[in-house]
Amino acid sequence: MVDTVLTIQIPERDIPIYAEVDVVVAGGGPSGVAAALAAARNGASVLLIEQRGYLGGMATVSQVPAFCPYTDHIKPVIRGIGLEILNDMKSNMEETFQNEWREQLDWVPIDAEILKRLLDEKMEEAGVKVLYHTFVGHVLQQSGIIEAVVIHNKSGTQAVKGNIYIDATSDADLTYLAGGELVKGGDDGELQPGTMCFVLNNLDRKKFLSSVEIHGRDLKHAISKAKSEGRLRVAREWAGISWLNDHTAGFNFGHVFGIDGSNADDLTRGAIEGRALVEHITGWLRESIPGFENAFLTLTGEQIGIRETRRIIGDYIVTTDDFLKCRSFPDDIARNAYFIDIHMTKPTSGMTMIHLAPGESHGIPYRALLPVGIENVIVAGRAISTDRATQGSARVMPNCFAMGEAAGTAAAILAEKGSRRTRSIEIPSLQSRLVHQGAWLGDLINEQYKE
Repeated sequence: MVDTVLTIQIPERDIPIYAEVDVVVAGGGPSGVAAALAAARNGASVLLIEQRGYLGGMATVSQVPAFCPYTDHIKPVIRGIGLEILNDMKSNMEETFQNEWREQLDWVPIDAEILKRLLDEKMEEAGVKVLYHTFVGHVLQQSGIIEAVVIHNKSGTQAVKGNIYIDATSDADLTYLAGGELVKGGDDGELQPGTMCFVLNNLDRKKFLSSVEIHGRDLKHAISKAKSEGRLRVAREWAGISWLNDHTAGFNFGHVFGIDGSNADDLTRGAIEGRALVEHITGWLRESIPGFENAFLTLTGEQIGIRETRRIIGDYIVTTDDFLKCRSFPDDIARNAYFIDIHMTKPTSGMTMIHLAPGESHGIPYRALLPVGIENVIVAGRAISTDRATQGSARVMPNCFAMGEAAGTAAAILAEKGSRRTRSIEIPSLQSRLVHQGAWLGDLINEQYKE
């Protein structure tokens, strides 16, 4: 039996135009932040639309406690705006943090409040117009060209017109609304689980580390034992702990399964189940782990952390073979060295992790950012055109910064020329500008365009 979907007709009406700009960026996570900054710094007028009241995406919305690696274990792969933001965040942290992390580029803990304020300041300095508490709900298009997007917020329903639109929503929302070709998850629709990240305070880091050193009890062993005894309800025997200081740490710990981050009902369930799981985990940590006896929960993410939803079908699909062979492309606009990291889709399944050798990386071509059939949209972030395994590698925040910077730079170049056709861009011009902005596209390309 097919369920009947009830509908209601909305009368046609005129809506006011809120803004007309060169570049409209939908989504204020790492890819959207970098895209907006790059476009504005290259002379474009930019409107950045974000549904929350701050920027940062998973780093701030979901309290993901650390940035994934910026390096290939030998050198920084993610440079440009992404590295600038990382270093500026570190420079705003307390002295003890700076002393520990000043030279580190991998797994650097995130202070969400410092990052929020830093990104506000950067947008203001660059001249980016930011519109918070707003989301894109509809697209007006003709012959594959988006003419305007319809936005919704407390002021009502309005329209925004742009030359180029950057889909930095993480879920390819803009492309979805425009009718672009998309895929989601694995062959059977399976999706990586969500995680409700959280922050604990009143910890004793020295006691915790001393206990591990003296007694040989690492956290993985303690988790495994508690699971076998039925005292801890988690699927994976691993916890990511990122220490902001000796008494405060962020946690990436525990999974909520069957969550589709592009579905409102699933996000609601993820929030409820995620908070309940955090309460359970926190209680176990207090009872079982030295140094955590007096821990109290400071906060959980506003939204459960999402690893995977939609991916666009682009002009090129980056494949696992491209990853494994460290393939480069003539239209590379970023490089990726992060390992394939696919979390279990159900409690009884396993992780998939495939690492590249130190010093190795693969290219991300501009074509993978272009959704087929749409002329003036560039996608940046985890929704770019890849196969599922490669998405498990490209999805992390440092990569999103790099892709966003490329998207924003391309949009500004197109605006300079008055072009709305993303495929008309001259790749050498884009690559040259990215290199001069500090991006690393591989030694061959960087050597070609160095001053």
